[in-house]
Amino acid sequence: MKIQVRYSETDAMRFVYYANYLVYFEVARTSALAELGHPYWEMEKREVLIPVLKAHCEYQKPARYGDLLTLRTLRWRLGAARLRFEYSVLRDDELLATGFTEHAFMHPSGKAIRPPKEIIAFFPDYPGK
Repeated sequence: MKIQVRYSETDAMRFVYYANYLVYFEVARTSALAELGHPYWEMEKREVLIPVLKAHCEYQKPARYGDLLTLRTLRWRLGAARLRFEYSVLRDDELLATGFTEHAFMHPSGKAIRPPKEIIAFFPDYPGK
């Protein structure tokens, strides 16, 4: 997906503020789920949450106000009830950042749950297993 850097996302050095990359990851993740036919808001209606357990980002080069960025997302299953999303942030063909988030499936009450089969079917096994 594409996203254009807004002025409010930059810092005093005129770079995208580092924490905003995690926001970009969330935008990419929710977009990917919607494209798969399981938008996050629909999952919430079914009382299925996927809270972040781990987040990581590595910064290669800065993005700046006005840059048009491409966000790429890969998705993996880490086991019976955990997911991993991997992200790349690019400006044209230039890699700016990479990262990942790992998630568990949870009921709104806070209890861990098994994922619905129709959702987990869209996640191949993680190659690093």
